[in-house]
Amino acid sequence: MEIDAPVAGRALVVIVDDRTAHGGSSNSTGPLVTELLDEAGFLVDATVVVAADEVEIRNALNTAVIGGVDLVISVGGTGVSPRDVTPDATADVLDRELLGISEAIRSSGLAAGALDAGLSRGLVGVSGSTLVVNLAGSRAAIRDGMATLTPLATHVIGELSGLAE
Repeated sequence: MEIDAPVAGRALVVIVDDRTAHGGSSNSTGPLVTELLDEAGFLVDATVVVAADEVEIRNALNTAVIGGVDLVISVGGTGVSPRDVTPDATADVLDRELLGISEAIRSSGLAAGALDAGLSRGLVGVSGSTLVVNLAGSRAAIRDGMATLTPLATHVIGELSGLAE
């Protein structure tokens, strides 16, 4: 008899990518984030692709929060170019920002030699009972960010659900 492993929580992934959102080439970051979440014990409800537009990003994040997921991770749009508006949209959704986690993600990226990690404006915070995380869009940033995020996310989700000691 096989027993299912405990689920760390429900998650939703939001890919911020103009080309993919407008029918262009497929973005490969969604499957990577889903795989890493699955390895960490999360059940991924869906991956949503939106354009780099504040309203679209905000709507996707709000839909995830209203849908009751424990964790929503957005990927892309965290830098300094004019189209990098993910943190701006996220700020409108958050009830509380968790500066320590966003700084840990940036610091681990810099320590791994990813100089662009220092340019990330990605936010991490709580909206209702959902942890909301912005990750940069490169595969290296995703892998490094998820390695830093996973233990912290499971702790925060436990705190939000009242299950943490």
